[in-house]
Amino acid sequence: MRMFRLTGLRGVALALSTMIAALYLSSDAARAADPIKIGFGIQLTGPLAGNGKAALLGAQIWADEVNKAGGLIGRPVELVPYDDQSNPGLVPGIYSKLLDVDKVDLLLSNNTNQTAPAMPTIIQHKRLIMGMFALAINEQFKYPGYFQIQPYGPNGKDSLTRGFFENAIAMDPKPTTVALVGADAEFSKNALEGARMQAKRLGLTVVYDKVYPPTTVNFTPVLKALQATSPDLVFVASYPSDTVGIIRTAHEINLEPKVFGGAMVGTQYAAIKQQLGEALNGVVSFEQYIPEPTVKFPGIEDMLKKYQAKAAEVGVDALGYYVPAFVYSALQVLGEAVTKTGGVDQQKLISYIHGNTFQTVVGDIAFGPDGEWVEPRMFAVQFRNIKGNDIQQFTQAGKEVIIFPPKYKSGDLVYPFANAQKAAQN
Repeated sequence: MRMFRLTGLRGVALALSTMIAALYLSSDAARAADPIKIGFGIQLTGPLAGNGKAALLGAQIWADEVNKAGGLIGRPVELVPYDDQSNPGLVPGIYSKLLDVDKVDLLLSNNTNQTAPAMPTIIQHKRLIMGMFALAINEQFKYPGYFQIQPYGPNGKDSLTRGFFENAIAMDPKPTTVALVGADAEFSKNALEGARMQAKRLGLTVVYDKVYPPTTVNFTPVLKALQATSPDLVFVASYPSDTVGIIRTAHEINLEPKVFGGAMVGTQYAAIKQQLGEALNGVVSFEQYIPEPTVKFPGIEDMLKKYQAKAAEVGVDALGYYVPAFVYSALQVLGEAVTKTGGVDQQKLISYIHGNTFQTVVGDIAFGPDGEWVEPRMFAVQFRNIKGNDIQQFTQAGKEVIIFPPKYKSGDLVYPFANAQKAAQN
């Protein structure tokens, strides 16, 4: 009887230990199956909503592909986006919620105005942040966990503005004066600072240097005052709605500098290309990817085909050159880092990204100590040969000619601005 009781107790103990082990195993399995959450604020409403919606679609395409392939390290990917309404004031609260309530594993940030207010929260939590479209943010914070997918390079203010000025000084006769104008906002002010650096480097006299309120809708007084200084070059640092207003006003008042353009956000968007149409001819702006024969990156055409097919369904940017391809690439970088380090340990991820080169659909990327690309690759482009408002023409070569950098150059600058416009009409 005693032997039986002992055997029975041993059986119960064995059963209990088996149950406990099974519970631990099932708990581990459940944790392993938990999604890897990627959180970010994004503009889904407000004046920058077109940009944000296109970015979100690019991210969703990547997430769908990864999940169909089995996820990352055996875990599905879940995107956790919040609408910041194009309002930087909402950003700190969004990132606090992502970190303290949602407990996301990875973070993306958005443009310059939205990234700057997120940084103190991110630094406090010692988290990795992959910025998508922020200009020169880490010059202020110097945070080792910050990375930037836009190809500004170690001196973003220089790389964004150099192409405009390098082509200008090659003109004959050389220009001597420049007018600078832009929005009173973070990105524009950074771009204008870069333009001042270029003017000083090249010995140009700045004859006009003003910012306008972001709420400005009538640009005639601004450009009339600028026009009165008779500048050789006009450099504009603007946001999408400003860009449209400034270009239209330049035509209305017959502004005729030798070169007109600059860091004009909006000329990259399909809707604005279509809206402005022939008014874009002769304008110099910037791009990150454009289908010129000098630009070939493995995988980008396939990615853009997927994006463009879905874009038509949901009514977002029809081309996807500017934002979606780079958001997709940012997630490629994060995905590889998670896979290679075997988890979401922030310091391991940060070290891995700093120490490796990544093959993405926008080319090979290596990040420097400041989290920017080691080698800048911002394209300066000039709009040419635009006829009417058909968006499909922008899928053809020769509509946005790359004039800088030399490695990707597909044509020379046409000047003065009035001649560039006339050439497009012939």
